[in-house]
Amino acid sequence: MTQDKVDAYIMANAKYFPSESIYLLKEKLSKIPDDKMYLLQSIELKEPTTILLCSLFLGSFGVDRFMLGETGMGVLKLLTGGLCGILTIIDWFTCMRKAKETNLNKVMTML
Repeated sequence: MTQDKVDAYIMANAKYFPSESIYLLKEKLSKIPDDKMYLLQSIELKEPTTILLCSLFLGSFGVDRFMLGETGMGVLKLLTGGLCGILTIIDWFTCMRKAKETNLNKVMTML
């Protein structure tokens, strides 16, 4: 893939990935053929800000964990009220990082 396409993809989607992995992502993207780029653009990335808002307002019900695909932890938070609020508070600080890591894992498995 051309460097212009790689840079355009990174600029458009940098907020969805951890900042320390952008360089690795650029390297991987530069090596893929153009036809995989269309598949890459069809991946649904999780919005970290949306996950944070869900965690703030519905975190004790496990909605943030369900959105990240962590069904087991979502059920645990739902049944225990976020482990009496402790896990809910922890998730307020870690859910955006988890969303970015989930997005990075989706893209890396496709590559």
